[in-house]
Amino acid sequence: MTGSMKINCIICFVAIIGIACLASVEGTGGPCWKSTPDNEAMKLAPCGTAAQDENAAVLDSCCAQVKVIGQNPSCLCAVLFSNTAKSSGVNPKVALTIPKRCNFAHRPIGYKCGRKFQL
Repeated sequence: MTGSMKINCIICFVAIIGIACLASVEGTGGPCWKSTPDNEAMKLAPCGTAAQDENAAVLDSCCAQVKVIGQNPSCLCAVLFSNTAKSSGVNPKVALTIPKRCNFAHRPIGYKCGRKFQL
């Protein structure tokens, strides 16, 4: 190999590694692991009525999904304030009561979701 060909190969190798690293960082940068809050909000479809009406029954399937997503409280908060939740008519103040209404002994979040999401 000539010198310039070696340099081109090295540059291509470095570029490929750089692109792979950026893709890896981009996938884990949000509050919801490798997903987006909007994608996670879709999983909470069984909670639709319970997130709009504090007197509505909370389905077991809703409690199961809240428990899974609630393992990461910042993700659950981001989901409650996501565009998908807003367009679905979710009332964040009511939605925050779902863990209590599911009778979780150790609720994943309280009544506030950090400064960004204070109600």
